[in-house]
Amino acid sequence: QVQLVESGGGLVQAGGSLRLSCAASGRTFSTYSLAWFRQAPGGKEREFVAAISWSRSTTYYTPSVKGRFTISRDNAKNTVYLQMDSLKPEDTAIYYCAARGAYDGTVYTPDNMPNWGKGTLVTVSS
Repeated sequence: QVQLVESGGGLVQAGGSLRLSCAASGRTFSTYSLAWFRQAPGGKEREFVAAISWSRSTTYYTPSVKGRFTISRDNAKNTVYLQMDSLKPEDTAIYYCAARGAYDGTVYTPDNMPNWGKGTLVTVSS
């Protein structure tokens, strides 16, 4: 098990940038594949945003954020980041960090990630 705590959310104007951080507890952080998901207001489903694998730090992005968002990890700091640039109002959501131990798959869904943080709110104004 790993405990995850997100930070860095806030209010930003369209076109601006934010960097989210997710700090993890435990000594085995480097063996976890990590992902960011988001859930927009209005009861929408939680959706995949980006992921980084544990073994080769391979990255994956949903098409709507590719080229604007960058996921990275610092195993020495037990932290995963999501750099969000060129933000749009439709990026407004609660952003969640998730982790799965030693996962080498290429598909990240809410159902296959056992560890979650509580989320951080990102609001992009137009």
